[in-house]
Amino acid sequence: MSRKRSLGLAFALVLVGATGAKADAQSAATKGSWTAPFAWPHVTIHTILLPNGKVLTWEREDAGSLPGEGIAPAVVWNPANGSFTNVTYSGFDLFCAGHSFLPDGKLFLAGGRYIDNVGADETVIFNFATNAWTPGPKMNAGRWYPTNTTLPNGEVLIVSGDMSGPKTSDPLPQVRRTNGTLRDLTGALLKMQLYPRMHVAPDGRVFNSSPTKRTRWLDTSGTGKWTLGPASKFGLRTYGGSVMYEVGKILIMGGGNPPTNTAETIDLTASKPAWKSTASMQFKRRQLNATLLADGKVLVTGGTSAQGFSNGNGAVLASEIWNPSTGNWTTGASMQIPRLYHSTALLLPDGRVLSTGSGKPASTHDIDRLNGEIYSPPYLFNANGTLAARPVIGSTPASVGYGQTFFVGTAQATQISKVSWIRIGSVTHASNMDQRFQSLAFTKVSGGLNVTAPANANLSPPGYYLLFILNGSGVPSVAKFVRIG
Repeated sequence: MSRKRSLGLAFALVLVGATGAKADAQSAATKGSWTAPFAWPHVTIHTILLPNGKVLTWEREDAGSLPGEGIAPAVVWNPANGSFTNVTYSGFDLFCAGHSFLPDGKLFLAGGRYIDNVGADETVIFNFATNAWTPGPKMNAGRWYPTNTTLPNGEVLIVSGDMSGPKTSDPLPQVRRTNGTLRDLTGALLKMQLYPRMHVAPDGRVFNSSPTKRTRWLDTSGTGKWTLGPASKFGLRTYGGSVMYEVGKILIMGGGNPPTNTAETIDLTASKPAWKSTASMQFKRRQLNATLLADGKVLVTGGTSAQGFSNGNGAVLASEIWNPSTGNWTTGASMQIPRLYHSTALLLPDGRVLSTGSGKPASTHDIDRLNGEIYSPPYLFNANGTLAARPVIGSTPASVGYGQTFFVGTAQATQISKVSWIRIGSVTHASNMDQRFQSLAFTKVSGGLNVTAPANANLSPPGYYLLFILNGSGVPSVAKFVRIG
């Protein structure tokens, strides 16, 4: 049997094995449960959920370790059987690129890193249907640690990124047009922190929520324009998290050095948006990952509570979940492996969360982590810790239009209390450049649900989303991929 085939079988067995490796049955109902760690071919510095349900990951590669030094290994993982397919791109080093999804589900990458630490000025597209890479136009300069944001009109905003070394962030925002060419936002020159957290706001502008205390809106029309926003309370949240947990509502948490456990929210739909403190996390963290769950809660995993860039002495193994209804955090089950710098966490279509990576280079008092773990949130369990019966989506349209009412077939229609969708994720460096959550209005009809799609692209930029239905106990279905726009 080939090594690839034998590994695939081993991983498949891990995925279907008992979920209670880190929690007994009763505690799973309140804390969730982790699988045992399973091997991964590399440190997953970038982790992407593709529209076919598979997961794309890649890492960094150092000089001389591969033919054509500076080329980062990349694989596609199939959760259905645990197999890995090599998809390494030889054009340039994709390490520390920005990435977000185009309306057709292809992944657009901007920048990355050459082996001499000069930011790459290339762009490239990954086609999930063929596993093929297609080079795009070059940017104005190299960008290392840039952020991509898919806009309501299907264009992609590119901001920040080191051009040629530390503290040389590219001040020129650029936009990839839908025809593949780039345009410059010369009216919006601004040196920003690396990997700034950016979210499409309900008015169509892009909101910069963190890591800096001063927040801003960016109008991407014409030559672009920045508008100052309200200052957040804590200060510089380097390697903290930021998520849009409902339309226009953003949660930021953790980050800083020394790390903080504080968290704040803002409602961009308010007449005068302002940051408000919410309950603090149970643990101080930086290098964390914040993941939107199927029910709209926010899972935080990994990170370190110790001072320094990525200090393994303070590794936080316990997960915690923030409830937007109460503003409180609940401590969840603990993973087995420290996940610090270069770790990722990604929501899977089955409602679980894949947590992988850490290292490359190894952090202080830690090592490179060539493995992954999968977290089952409490919503997958009954009160006694057994697996809950899940509602089942029998049918959905493959694509919908804005404001359209569409039919979701389910035999459990009378039991459904919530319909949600979450944009498929693309994660790196404590940032998910794509995920956003929205509750969808629905009515119960014979054989299923009539669900209303978001009214416009400001609320859900065009592309693929995970559609979940949840019963009265909050148990989610396995999601269906639905494209809008």
